[in-house]
Amino acid sequence: MSRSSRHGWQTAEVRNWAVGGGIVFDADRVLMVHNQRRRGRTDWSTPGGVIDEGETVLEGLTREVKEETGLVVDDWTGPVYRVSVEAHDMNWLLRVEVHLASDYAGEINIDDPDGIVTAAEWIPKNQLTQLLAGQQLWLREPLLEYLHGEVEEGYEYRYRIDGVDLDDLRVRRL
Repeated sequence: MSRSSRHGWQTAEVRNWAVGGGIVFDADRVLMVHNQRRRGRTDWSTPGGVIDEGETVLEGLTREVKEETGLVVDDWTGPVYRVSVEAHDMNWLLRVEVHLASDYAGEINIDDPDGIVTAAEWIPKNQLTQLLAGQQLWLREPLLEYLHGEVEEGYEYRYRIDGVDLDDLRVRRL
């Protein structure tokens, strides 16, 4: 779903993504996926992805987690937090609902049709701060604050990105 830009001089459509993110625990470890992005960039995130037209967030999230990790999640709790990111200079909006897996089955097996996820690993909770150092603020900050019990369940994070150069973006929490 997209909407026209509010800038009178700008005629391009704004890309608007709805994304589901899943937190999956195994004892004191969190399941993280390694992503290969455009222009050779890589990052780590919880499994999840863009919700397809006609899917609910939980349907899309369940599908994405299965594709990216091989795990089948039978039950979700949440959303445990939400994230919205506005990147006006790049013409996009991102809305993320993050849910906690209550029950899952299966073995790790990556079958990502998008070819983005290259690995899925159980990371000890106490190593996540180091793993996520340098990652996008809108991914790192909410996840770490949630895992450390620093926010109430259902909290909404809001960010604004200024700039268009991936190496020189200015991100601020609103």
